[in-house]
Amino acid sequence: MANESTQRVKKTVEVTESFRDRHSNTTKEGQRKWVYALKPQGRYYNYRSYLSWFYLLIFFAIPFIKVNGLPLLMINFPEGKFILFSKIFWPNDFFIFAVAMVASIIFVALFTIIYGRFFCGWVCPQTVFLEFVFRPIEWWIAGNPAQQKKLDAGPWTKEKIFKKTLKHTVYILFSFLIAHTFLAYILGVDEVVKIIKEPFIDNIGLFFGLVFFTGLFYLVFSYVRDIVCTTICPYGRMQSVLFDKDTMQVSYDYGRGEPRGKIIKGQEQELGDCIDCTLCVQVCPTGIDIRNGVQMECVGCTACIDACDGVMEKIGRPKGLIRFASENQIANKENFHFNFRMKAYTGILIVLTALMTYLIVTRESIDISVSRVKGQLYQEIGTDSLGNLFSAKIINKTRNEVPYEMKLDGIPGTVRMINSHKMVLDKESITDVNFFIDIPKSSIKKRTTDVNIGVYSNGKKIQDVKSKFLGPFI
Repeated sequence: MANESTQRVKKTVEVTESFRDRHSNTTKEGQRKWVYALKPQGRYYNYRSYLSWFYLLIFFAIPFIKVNGLPLLMINFPEGKFILFSKIFWPNDFFIFAVAMVASIIFVALFTIIYGRFFCGWVCPQTVFLEFVFRPIEWWIAGNPAQQKKLDAGPWTKEKIFKKTLKHTVYILFSFLIAHTFLAYILGVDEVVKIIKEPFIDNIGLFFGLVFFTGLFYLVFSYVRDIVCTTICPYGRMQSVLFDKDTMQVSYDYGRGEPRGKIIKGQEQELGDCIDCTLCVQVCPTGIDIRNGVQMECVGCTACIDACDGVMEKIGRPKGLIRFASENQIANKENFHFNFRMKAYTGILIVLTALMTYLIVTRESIDISVSRVKGQLYQEIGTDSLGNLFSAKIINKTRNEVPYEMKLDGIPGTVRMINSHKMVLDKESITDVNFFIDIPKSSIKKRTTDVNIGVYSNGKKIQDVKSKFLGPFI
């Protein structure tokens, strides 16, 4: 009898935990299980809708917003030119982006430790476009999940051909619009409009690029869908490392909900609050059952909270059977507390944010790097001076032409430009110049001499650059 009891317990555990053997959108045989998500209704879905409409408005509007003639945001990889809040950043400002990237990673880690995968369900572009653009199109054309299943399983009638053709045509049009918007973030909206007006053959490379990305977006939002969240995206994998028992996440209160079962009128039952209606599963965009516990596939979209709250309200029981809560809150009835790991990440984030702010504030509008031309020895200039050949790369990050000159500071000598350089930096440009530095022999006391080159514009010093002057062995 004891062995039979043990076997029953083992079998129950195996059945209960079998969902962890595979992704929620995969069958036991390893086939794709299509998720037909029911449209949620409730306060959280309304909040997400408002946020997503605002997000989409900002996404499509930003390329058209200009400040002082510059785009608000542009990421021009081909030219190595980046504009953020109408400030131009060049490749030599990469260290600022490196700090910003590290700060972003720390922020994501901190946010995940505290709020779980909340970002995925509320702000992630994949979720916003799928749940508030492409899925509503599907609901509008193909109907609710039951109608969609029937349409997919049925024969290819005129109605099915019409609906499928219409749906995928609209998908392609939206994907084409998204691809053009992303191109505007890279090249600027003016350049995109210019390209559209020009003959097709003049921009054949860009055209095929647009076709590729249109096809990519179409494939992602029409077929791949939830696989991005459950399999492809690395952020979902991170949560198993970052989560702890104090992490706030969409959770099922199993202490209150179990044992679950249907309500039978006129019959006394010893059941929990969960009536096993499965609405929480039907509205889930990744097809999981949140009642099984924390799962990697959960994107924190709160659709199951809305569904469950609606049911609890109808049957006269308290809301919050599914809610944002930590494991300690569910299991031990503890209040949320800011633990040591959260404090450590917060401290690191504050330091990195302060460093990034300092780098941006102290960033120079004119940047210059100078180096002595390699392989060149000193030259005799007349009877009393020596000369070294130098090269300089000057970046003008401003929107104006800037006159400039270079002088030696702290040591006698002159800067002699090669050829007839106009000594004016074009706006938003990188200028390469070559020049000689001539120094009297009497000022050369050793093989290498430190020189300080002052860069001036309209009589005002804008930068100091240090280099080495090579002389004879003494």
